[in-house]
Amino acid sequence: MQPILKVNDLHISFYSREEEFEAVRGVSFDVHKGETVGIVGESGSGKSVTARTIMRLLPSPPSHIKKGEVFFLGENLANKSEKEMEHIRGRDIGMIFQDPMTSLNPTIRIGKQISESLIKHQKLSKKEAKAEAIEMLKLVGISNSEMRYQQYPHEFSGGMRQRVMIAIALACRPTLLIADEPTTALDVTIQAQILNLMKDIQKRLGTSIILITHDLGVVAGMCDRVVVMKKGEVVETGTTAEIFAAPEHPYTQKLLNALPRLDEKKKPKPAPLIVPSKDSSIPLLDVRSLKQYFDIGKGNKLKAVDNISFQIRPGETLGLVGESGSGKSTTGRTILRLYEPTDGDILYQGMAINRFSKSEMKMMRRHMQMIFQDPYSSLNPRFKVLDIIGEALDIHQITNSKAERKRKVEELLDMVGLEPSHAQRYPHEFSGGQRQRIGIARALAVDPRFIVCDEPLSALDVSIQSQVVDLLQDLQHRLGLTYLFIAHDLSMVKHISDRVAVMNAGKIVELAESEELYSNPQHEYTKSLLSAIPIPDPQVEAKKKRALMTEQNEVDKYNLRNSELVEVSKGHWVALPK
Repeated sequence: MQPILKVNDLHISFYSREEEFEAVRGVSFDVHKGETVGIVGESGSGKSVTARTIMRLLPSPPSHIKKGEVFFLGENLANKSEKEMEHIRGRDIGMIFQDPMTSLNPTIRIGKQISESLIKHQKLSKKEAKAEAIEMLKLVGISNSEMRYQQYPHEFSGGMRQRVMIAIALACRPTLLIADEPTTALDVTIQAQILNLMKDIQKRLGTSIILITHDLGVVAGMCDRVVVMKKGEVVETGTTAEIFAAPEHPYTQKLLNALPRLDEKKKPKPAPLIVPSKDSSIPLLDVRSLKQYFDIGKGNKLKAVDNISFQIRPGETLGLVGESGSGKSTTGRTILRLYEPTDGDILYQGMAINRFSKSEMKMMRRHMQMIFQDPYSSLNPRFKVLDIIGEALDIHQITNSKAERKRKVEELLDMVGLEPSHAQRYPHEFSGGQRQRIGIARALAVDPRFIVCDEPLSALDVSIQSQVVDLLQDLQHRLGLTYLFIAHDLSMVKHISDRVAVMNAGKIVELAESEELYSNPQHEYTKSLLSAIPIPDPQVEAKKKRALMTEQNEVDKYNLRNSELVEVSKGHWVALPK
């Protein structure tokens, strides 16, 4: 059977002044009718450039197809004019982009954005296009579709916006769907819903799919064949079963080994070289009945953190997990007094720091620091690394001279695996993983004992995530650090945390030892989160039945308004109805 898409020896370069950057070098692969082909690799591997070249979405200049062919249904897209491609895009080839908020027009109603391709390609009347668009909204699982048709993108959640993108991409029933990292920005349960939706629609419509991702767990559950890319080249290709069972290329092996598996036991944690406290039974941090409410107008309050309590022992890592909007990042920021708590106590070594003055809290910053989610937005782009890290040293008067300051910064860079010469560079001159290392070095500059790690891995590739986790664990071992590790990636949290607390709708619904929580979850919300995580094993994924959540009000579903934490076994706490 002839493939519907055949990419043959594709070479793509970008030109800047006199320089040439070869982004894609000799890429070849096929896609057959009704199959899903996964393209995997780290950032910069050329995955998205390849996909956008198929759609001819890259501006020329600066991009240029130097060599190669892209045959779609027997026609070479590389030779098509822009006008010819306008007839193919949307009608024959649809595309789902990574970030639906930047891909949807914020000033145009959702319904009109779906209808316009139907009017253009299917020649439907406005009335017919509206009826078809409403049907597409129903097809992708959006309820009240007639009402939703009239709404704007900002009135939808992240998961629902991605569903709208799928509806737009599939409106004209294209032969090929290209999904470019369609679930990267989504929570694990929403990701599972979107992937199941794509599978279901593929069965109904017979659509072929190219799935671009760096998550091998997603590939295991979705794809028939896999293309592995590195630095613009295809290093390995084969069926999903072959790639996962016996990867041949060292890079493929590295990608598979970097991904922590939920069904694997965590490695034992080495004892710290520096004892974090004389009495480890006394908590370093004790959070009691913490509340963080936000006024959202008209007398309404958002209960972002609603009466939670927990403790963290010296040298321990407590993982805090949950979906977007669960309150986990707000908890971390409130503990550090970046938000002023509405009620409750935050005790650090027995001191109620929520009652400290601003000057007293400034002194406490030496003991409590934060690693932020997005290393680029949290680093001043106008400062060199020397001054980004050195600023903390200046504020707390830790060094006495410029030479001592420079030496301390270089020591910190070395500690996090960077070169001393990197002190003279600006943030934009680093990769995402390197910028996160700079953020870690800045947090360590004042010799803290407690660090809030707020989603420090979410913007990074899986192999870079693994490196950062190894670094954090090594620093904890060497320096006796204590972490609150906030994340929605439950696989990584399991392997770095001693205990895990699960948050939903501002409440902690379950708290237990890491291994215990993953092997024996008690709360329905925890079970739902765990069942939604893709396992990087095609055989496991084929058998797994996910307990997916609907988009109803989770607070009502889990009765969190009238619940309290109860110790169901030693150290294992679960939210149960009063």
